[in-house]
Amino acid sequence: MPGRQISDSETEVEFDLGNSITLVDADSDSAPIEKVRTAVNVTREAVHAISITALETLREGAVFMGVIGSRGELVNPFTHVDAAIWSESSMPQEVIDSAYDYCEELTRREAGNFYHSFKYLPEEERRSIMAYYAFCRRADDIADGDYIDYFPGGSEDNQESIDYRTKIERLIDGRPVLERSSYNDKMSQLFYYRKKLSTAYGKVTSTDPIFIALKDTVNKYGISRQLLDDMISGMEEDFHRNRYETFEDLYSYCYKVASTVGLVCIEIYGYDDKRAREYAESWGIYMQLTNILRDVAEDIERDRVYLPLEDLKRYGISEEDLKSGKDILKHPGWKPFVSEFISRADKYRERGLKLFSLLDKSSRYSPAAMTTFYHSIMKKIEKNDGDVFSERTQLSKTEKIGLAAYIYVRYRFFAV
Repeated sequence: MPGRQISDSETEVEFDLGNSITLVDADSDSAPIEKVRTAVNVTREAVHAISITALETLREGAVFMGVIGSRGELVNPFTHVDAAIWSESSMPQEVIDSAYDYCEELTRREAGNFYHSFKYLPEEERRSIMAYYAFCRRADDIADGDYIDYFPGGSEDNQESIDYRTKIERLIDGRPVLERSSYNDKMSQLFYYRKKLSTAYGKVTSTDPIFIALKDTVNKYGISRQLLDDMISGMEEDFHRNRYETFEDLYSYCYKVASTVGLVCIEIYGYDDKRAREYAESWGIYMQLTNILRDVAEDIERDRVYLPLEDLKRYGISEEDLKSGKDILKHPGWKPFVSEFISRADKYRERGLKLFSLLDKSSRYSPAAMTTFYHSIMKKIEKNDGDVFSERTQLSKTEKIGLAAYIYVRYRFFAV
């Protein structure tokens, strides 16, 4: 059962201010920059559209060629379509199914921990979650990797793209933290990515399989566009900011890139109690705090520090200490800092655990498995006295499968 749509006026954002809890109106951050971002749309009149009927699709083999190439590579089944949108008002089911197949295969290859938490969901929910994962994955690949997202007719030199990033940069009121050409390229790609997102909520449909499947998912579960726009905004924030002075600053970022994920997932999982939204937000914060601690070494190499500087300073830890790699393990402040960080994160985990009993029973396994995977990673970091520098802390495939099976039985067949 889909979750009830709750108006913004009913929603509150909760975050930790040291030892106290403060509630903030979710509408308080309705800034001009968000109006610029959410105004990005695609219309049939604005871009080249291709008309492909179900019969023509069959002829061209877009569906039946599959999503795995002869060398085992992931293949976009619509790669031959050199247009941004379909001109037809509805998609043949074969096209939608092929788009979901693409998302599922992408997730299987790239999702790591998440794939094992998705695979036991009921089929419709599983495929929708994987479509949403693919959407998040590709946005992250643009922001943090070398992935180049293709939008027919789009380029960083397009005036519309230039106007968009110029407005965003002016409203951010600060120079990008990326080299200029990389900034222009990535901002342009995310601009067109927002255009594709707009098709999931409009009359036209993208020719990108991720957004074909995402549109079907959005229509099934009534998912708010704001949540998906906010996630892209979090990716853009990485282009403008690479330091966070306080935990409160970091919380806003974590909400965009992780709490929104939890809030989308519960719409697919199904819930009746509006408290599920509060707990899903905390669940997302916990997941992101785990990522931040696990990835300290990788992030500092990219000149990014997500650990709150204010907290580091209290323990006498400098950025140079972080750059010293394993030598920081000798710093008298590192272990207690990590202990405090994990303790703070665990408060969000405990709050997130309250979510599971509010979800449809057939879906509880999925978030429970994700939380268990991440908790296991945190326990490994704690056991290793905060050593996230010698190697990346992760679970083996055997550990994932074993935990997944245990959690499935526990949450699927027993009351928790």
